[in-house]
Amino acid sequence: MFGINIGIDLGTTSIVVYVEGKGIVLSEPSAAAYDTATGRLIAVGKRAYEMFGRTPDSIKVIKPLRNGVVSDFTATRHILKYFLQKICRNMVFKPNIVVCVPSSVTSLEKRTILELVTASGAGRACLIEEPLAAALGAGLRSDKPMGTMVVDIGGGTTDIAVMTMGSISVSHSIKCAGNTFDESIMRQIRRERDILIGERTAENIKKQIGCAQLREVELGLTVKGKHYITGMPVAFEITSTEVFLAIRQNLELIADTVSLVLQQTLPELAADVLTTGIYLTGGGALLQGFDKMIEEKTGVKTYAALDPLNCVAMGIGAAIRNPAILFDNGETFRTADSIGEIKSDNGKEDNIYD
Repeated sequence: MFGINIGIDLGTTSIVVYVEGKGIVLSEPSAAAYDTATGRLIAVGKRAYEMFGRTPDSIKVIKPLRNGVVSDFTATRHILKYFLQKICRNMVFKPNIVVCVPSSVTSLEKRTILELVTASGAGRACLIEEPLAAALGAGLRSDKPMGTMVVDIGGGTTDIAVMTMGSISVSHSIKCAGNTFDESIMRQIRRERDILIGERTAENIKKQIGCAQLREVELGLTVKGKHYITGMPVAFEITSTEVFLAIRQNLELIADTVSLVLQQTLPELAADVLTTGIYLTGGGALLQGFDKMIEEKTGVKTYAALDPLNCVAMGIGAAIRNPAILFDNGETFRTADSIGEIKSDNGKEDNIYD
């Protein structure tokens, strides 16, 4: 195939781009800013994200991906096109692109993403399931019949899978992840203190003092918000214990889903996982004590990957270097004309162009 090979982790929170031979070349928030009067694109990525919650009526900031899938086709295309032009510049041939998707996406959603990528400037496009990419990025790929387990906690979804022989044996995806934690923190503060905070503030609280288990030494953080009743700006202190109580139900849901996947795993593979352990990837893996919580829930040794934020992108890079991985998992590169050949879940061909 002509053209450079590019891997894209199209995440709900951020977009990470891997270029063959160069590694990760770009990591920016999934956001775009528009002029509301003209519809003109003003900013993309980090510049757009910095405007979030701070714009006048004349500017609108959009996060076009929700729960791991595209919710705004046009904005996502604009973001991808901007980044691809930035990377490819004046190259003669269009790039070949591999994009990761949650394991729960439907055939229609897969076709939508492929169409989106080719419309953004790709010559050929291919998909890879997120837990497979995360496992590859964490160094878990094995050609031997040995079971390993990966839990990828992203921004919009948590993908859990048991791998063997370089492919997924059992997987499950839930719409409970980093963004859900942020929303729970916002609700808790509004309910307990009558104070409103924004998404960026909630995310900052999670990153600085968030935890999956009660800390031995409680931490505090001073943050600012707006009083719900008076409408006045206020500053207050929140503790790590309050944050833990706010997101505890979300954490338990993820842990219960990990247990469910283990219950659905074949006995021999489950025994392998007991030996190899469970690996956490994605931004959620950085939450203090999350590995210990999963370990206590399942009784299986649990580890956080060395670079959890970039595991998926690095895994896509591994698949680009070894295309047999994609072929073994039923994926091939497709042009814009061949995207319509993907069959629906019932085995019949759908046509999203009708």
